[in-house]
Amino acid sequence: MTEELSLRERKKIDTARALWRAAMALFVERGFDNVSVAEIAAAVNVSKMTVFNYFGTKEDLVLTPMEEHVGEPAAVVRERAVGESAVAAVRRQFRSGLTAFDPATGLSNMAGIVDVQRLVRATPALAQRVATFRERSEDLLATELITQTGDPGLTPRLAAAQIIAVRHTLIAENNRRMLAGADPKSVLPDALAHAEHAFDLLERGLGDYCTRTAPPA
Repeated sequence: MTEELSLRERKKIDTARALWRAAMALFVERGFDNVSVAEIAAAVNVSKMTVFNYFGTKEDLVLTPMEEHVGEPAAVVRERAVGESAVAAVRRQFRSGLTAFDPATGLSNMAGIVDVQRLVRATPALAQRVATFRERSEDLLATELITQTGDPGLTPRLAAAQIIAVRHTLIAENNRRMLAGADPKSVLPDALAHAEHAFDLLERGLGDYCTRTAPPA
C-alpha cells in the first residue's frame, strides 16, 4: 500500500509539472490572455477538469511556485534561534538564499523563472495576483510578531511592513537584472552588498525588536 501511494503521489507530481511546462510554453509563445485552459489540457492529453484539479485557476498555472513562498518570512521568524531578532532572522535567511541562487530571492536566470517574471510584467491579472502575495506575506508576518510579542498594537504591523518592503525591494532589483540578461554569479556580490545595506538600514530602525529570549513552549 505504501508503494502504491508513493507511486500515485509521484504521478501527481509528474502531471502537475507537465501541465506547468505546457502552460508556460504556450504563454511564452502567445501571451497569457491568448491561451485557454482547454488548449493547455490538450497539450498534455488530459481533460480540462484535470487541469483544474491540479490548479484552481489559470493564474495558478504561472504563479503556484511563487505563492509557495508567501509564508516564508513568518516561518523564518517563528523558527529563529534564541537570542536572534526578527530582522536578524530574515536577514540571515535572505542572505543564505542569495548564495544558493534561490529563485525566491530573484537571483536566478533559470528559463522558467525568467519567463514567469516576464509574464507577470506583461499581464495585469498576474501582476495584481502577485501584489496580493506581498500583502498576505506582510499579514502573516505581522500575525507572527503579534503572537510572539503579545503586542496587538500598531508596532508589529509597522515592523512587518518594513521587513517585507526591504525583501520586496531587494528581490525586485535582482529580478530586474536577471531580466536584463545578467549572470547570477556576476550579480551575487552586488546582491549581497545591497542586502547588507538594506538590512543595516532596517536594523537601525527596528534594532533588536522581537528578539527571542526563550525556546517556544
